[in-house]
Amino acid sequence: MIKVIEKQTGDSFVLKKGQKLKVIDPHGEQVSDMVLFNLEDTREKISSGKTLDFEETILITKGNFLWSNRSHKMMEILEDTNGRNDFLLAPCSPETFQIMYNNPDYHPSCFENLYTNLSAYDITPDEVPTAFNIFMNVQFATDGKLSVDPPLSKAGDYVLFQAEMDLIVALTACSAEDSNNGSFKPINYEIID
Repeated sequence: MIKVIEKQTGDSFVLKKGQKLKVIDPHGEQVSDMVLFNLEDTREKISSGKTLDFEETILITKGNFLWSNRSHKMMEILEDTNGRNDFLLAPCSPETFQIMYNNPDYHPSCFENLYTNLSAYDITPDEVPTAFNIFMNVQFATDGKLSVDPPLSKAGDYVLFQAEMDLIVALTACSAEDSNNGSFKPINYEIID
């Protein structure tokens, strides 16, 4: 059954070892931040650094694994119809909009949507790691300068993951204008046994 994460919100759930998770961009150009925790010990969580190190690439896609801070495989990417994801940038937060968007007012954020949905598992805001940003199109110039460009994902694009351990998963429909080409849309997901 396909579940819908409404725009600028999030969700969390348990994914058992061997189950598959399909994250779908139903309308195109919408990013989804994803974090993972070991269901049995939430001190073990997804690690950008370990993943980029062990996979020897910053472009994580089909055939790559997502690794934990304890150097264990957490998920394998079985399919990726878009092929462009980011594992460099942190989830957008209230401070993101103050510092980078010059917006002092309240703004929904992936960080808030992640930690509020993870609170059911006694995971605190300080425990939320750098997310795997599905469909996010981060480009880098030869001088190292980063830019966030519109996602390349089209309506119906998806990434299919398989759990390598029992996991707590949190997903968002990203709230940052630059990440989503200026508009906000839902993200769909499906758990497949």
